[in-house]
Amino acid sequence: MFTDRELDLMGVLWDHGPSTAAEVRGRLPVRLAYTTVLSLLRVLEAKGRVAHTVEGKAHRFRATVSRDDTARATIEHLTRTLFHGSPALLLAHLIQDGGADPETIIRMRKVLKKRLKSIDD
Repeated sequence: MFTDRELDLMGVLWDHGPSTAAEVRGRLPVRLAYTTVLSLLRVLEAKGRVAHTVEGKAHRFRATVSRDDTARATIEHLTRTLFHGSPALLLAHLIQDGGADPETIIRMRKVLKKRLKSIDD
């Protein structure tokens, strides 16, 4: 799992690819001190989520985990901890209580229909 700040940094790396700490800092949606960004990148590196290569005096950081794998693990964690391991309860919450607008619900229905078709085949 990631903290909100760590996800901000990971988002930059996922969206823009390998980046220096200064580049990450410049692309963040919030202003953080350079040393804070560098410290967070080091924490992510210690966790195995980021790696770096040396380019002169700078370090270029890259994500070692994908956004899709992170999303999958996060959804599995939420499902297990908040919805008693039931994807159906998670989906029900998204539809009933999650404030999903009609267009989103229609898109969800299309995804479910496609998934059900693949199961039937």
